[in-house]
Amino acid sequence: MYRVLWPRGRKAGGLGRLAKRLDTLDGKTIGELWNLDFHGDELFRTLETELTRLYPGIKFVSYEVFGSTHGAKEAAVLAALPDKLCENGCEAVISGVGC
Repeated sequence: MYRVLWPRGRKAGGLGRLAKRLDTLDGKTIGELWNLDFHGDELFRTLETELTRLYPGIKFVSYEVFGSTHGAKEAAVLAALPDKLCENGCEAVISGVGC
């Protein structure tokens, strides 16, 4: 006889409340987050170009403002993130995660 354990474990909690979705991106300020891996700089340039074409009033806050979301300073960057997003008027975020 063998004892078998389910590898995923028990669920710790249910779904929380989801944030209200934006009705449009026009006139909104979007923060860019990146872990500085795999061509995010190119991705964000392309996203900015295309989203500005679709939503002429959109604004972006560069990933350079926030710092890398991965690496030696990751914990400090993430801890400061809520305040930095607020200070920069960000209403939404695009998070680029390369690997």
